[in-house]
Amino acid sequence: MFSVAELEAAARIVYAAMPPTPQYAWPLLGERAGCEVWVKHENHTPIGAFKLRGGLVYFERNRPAKGVISATRGNHGQSIAFAGRRAGVPVTIVVPHGNSREKNAAMRGFGAQLIEFGGDFDEARVEAERVARERDLGWVPSFHPDLVLGVATYALELLRAVPDLDTVYAPIGMGSGICGLIRTRDLLGLATRIVGVQAERAPAYARSFAAGRVITTQTADTLADGMATRVPDPGALEIIRGGAERIVTLSEEEIAAAMRILFTDTHNLAEGAGAAPLAALLKERAAMRGRKSAVILSGGNVDLDLLLRVLG
Repeated sequence: MFSVAELEAAARIVYAAMPPTPQYAWPLLGERAGCEVWVKHENHTPIGAFKLRGGLVYFERNRPAKGVISATRGNHGQSIAFAGRRAGVPVTIVVPHGNSREKNAAMRGFGAQLIEFGGDFDEARVEAERVARERDLGWVPSFHPDLVLGVATYALELLRAVPDLDTVYAPIGMGSGICGLIRTRDLLGLATRIVGVQAERAPAYARSFAAGRVITTQTADTLADGMATRVPDPGALEIIRGGAERIVTLSEEEIAAAMRILFTDTHNLAEGAGAAPLAALLKERAAMRGRKSAVILSGGNVDLDLLLRVLG
């Protein structure tokens, strides 16, 4: 996929727009989990999510003259909007009807034109691909080698700062984050185990991981919209099956509880996908007792009404 030199070059591209994000070991989380818990705070980027890193690297390498189009539930779209504006490339984003109001507003704020279509991410994705062909726009999928390279810079920061981690838990939407983490772990020659995390109500990658082939689902109805995908990417699945230890699936209440815990124990806001890694660690606390672990707080972009329901 990429070399250490390419990853370090990607980090320099990212750092022209944002500083490295911190990783902290939070004692209250450690008490709950029975082990040392490090949190990688990707909620501290300029868009509040790890996806920005991928967009910045993508537009360093790709600048279609007529602009680009993509589909999203929010964080990928914010990344493409932010980085596209920085590169001077027009951006169109297709979102499903009923998408996060705050994420839609953020994408517009970063300069993207929004189209609403379909009932979920995958229906929006199919429409975005059609519009790309119709308008001769560059198509930016949610899983792309340049996006994986960009988001892998968070893994480089974490694994160089805390190289003796036993296990890292990472959420899976379309797979760029966990694939970058796997590749970076391997490049650094570390023995760290990587565990993927999905929602029980959006388990396409978990089912595919178990089956050894792409398994799609009919729905992906979860409060963790960053993990609400129905159709796994075959390339991402191959990397995950080759480098991840397992995939943990979570109930909606387990995800919501982790959002509350991150707020009370660290005073950080986490969206559902960002809280899911902690929820998975806590679900496996008996097996993880005494082991140094990390969780990827992938984003903090949660709508106010959902946040109030979760906290209340």
